[in-house]
Amino acid sequence: MRERARAFYERMEARRSVRDFSADPVPRELIELAVRTASTAPSGAHRQPWTFVLVGDAELKREIRVAAEREERISYERRMSDEWLEALRPLGTDWRKPFLETVPWIVVVFEQLWGENEDGGRRKHYYVRESVGIACGIFIAALQTMGLATLTHTPSPMGFLSDMLGRPRNEKPYILFPIGYPGDGARVPDLRRKQLGDVLIDRP
Repeated sequence: MRERARAFYERMEARRSVRDFSADPVPRELIELAVRTASTAPSGAHRQPWTFVLVGDAELKREIRVAAEREERISYERRMSDEWLEALRPLGTDWRKPFLETVPWIVVVFEQLWGENEDGGRRKHYYVRESVGIACGIFIAALQTMGLATLTHTPSPMGFLSDMLGRPRNEKPYILFPIGYPGDGARVPDLRRKQLGDVLIDRP
């Protein structure tokens, strides 16, 4: 058990968010397996309130990039506080998101605010954001285990994704994952994670 636990920890400790991707193709089967793995997540009343939308079409990826950059530019220039921008400075990010066109796949995750019964009536979902968040965490772990790279991207606001991807009114964009292999010479910030004693507290 310790060997398995340490091996998994070491694999996840090596995980980094990547912003420089290769255009090399990734088999669709790998994405499908990652989504199936994510869907093992626990959820409120077992409603499984998530939808994973897979985008591989080059033109659609370009449209997503253009729309995301439009919102991101407004955010960086008007919406974000000076404190927020300063916090992002070590990461070297800005409104430009070329990786949205470079990657072979984009997965957009939607949270289902409610479901529908067989008779068309509305079915209540419980703990939606918590459930979808857990599923996304497992999705990231699955991709890392496969040797794929990703980035958690949340252009704000994200409503354009609902229209662009034709999603119903009970679904709301939650997060966007560009997925692929790291590009040649890809660099990531030299970050330090909190130590165990900073995040785990023993109660006497």
